[in-house]
Amino acid sequence: MTMSTEEVNNLKHAPALEGVLPLFLDRWSSRAFADRDVSRADLKRIFEAARWAPSSGNAQPWRFIVGVKGSETHAKIAWALAGFNKDWAPKAPVLILGTTNAVNSRGAANAYAMYDLGAAAVCITLQAEALGLVTHQMGGFDREAVRKELGIPESYVFGSVMALGYQDEPAALANDDLISRETAPRTRKPLSEIAYSAWDQPAVLD
Repeated sequence: MTMSTEEVNNLKHAPALEGVLPLFLDRWSSRAFADRDVSRADLKRIFEAARWAPSSGNAQPWRFIVGVKGSETHAKIAWALAGFNKDWAPKAPVLILGTTNAVNSRGAANAYAMYDLGAAAVCITLQAEALGLVTHQMGGFDREAVRKELGIPESYVFGSVMALGYQDEPAALANDDLISRETAPRTRKPLSEIAYSAWDQPAVLD
């Protein structure tokens, strides 16, 4: 039985919790992308959100390579994808390669560069959710190939490739395994496993 986008979203959304923004509870990583362009205005809003992310020493070390479908950049990022990411991600109207400068302004290692990139990436995912868009981040891509193809300096390290666009029905995916992943319930570890008052001692939050 196939599911509609509404049905799969109802399955994936986390239970409502008083005081927690629905944005956090509703966001999930779809792999099914509709053949629909993302407007330049929405892309600008999304990267404005990333621009105002926090960073160590306000260094803002992130640089996002934005590939819009039909462009050479989109094709190069899609080409560098690995494994089954190649089966679904190229359909996304926007592919975003996240990079960050691992060298600070003094020429020393920036130990917080990847942390800062992650903060900016979260801003992208949440702003996209607010605009009715979906995102999916992937670690499966050929880093050295994409560095060469896009001319990225050696001092920049990679985070993820993010697919961005409008959600489609699970049936739009290429095979049964992808459909099964798309329609599986969304789960998370309990708070007792992630918030501690001391190591391996759950924090008292109730």
